[in-house]
Amino acid sequence: MFRNQYDSDVTVWSPQGRLHQVDYAVEAMKQGSATVGVKSNTHAVLVALKRAANELCSHQKKIYELDTHAGVSIAGLLSDGRILAEIKY
Repeated sequence: MFRNQYDSDVTVWSPQGRLHQVDYAVEAMKQGSATVGVKSNTHAVLVALKRAANELCSHQKKIYELDTHAGVSIAGLLSDGRILAEIKY
């Protein structure tokens, strides 16, 4: 997909009736790996799949503690998720 005059804002529709920013977000989500959260009455567990190790890449943290009682697991673009985790709701 190439950039055009209809993909600069999420509120601008293309002549084909598409929101390109939404399409880009869906494609970015496909780049991520799976994360799962399970909760019981006494415990909660977050699990994130790590991509195969590459000698040129360093480990990227995917699970963040927001507070003593809340955490988040990131799927999709890690840079976007990391910013949201640092804001700490």
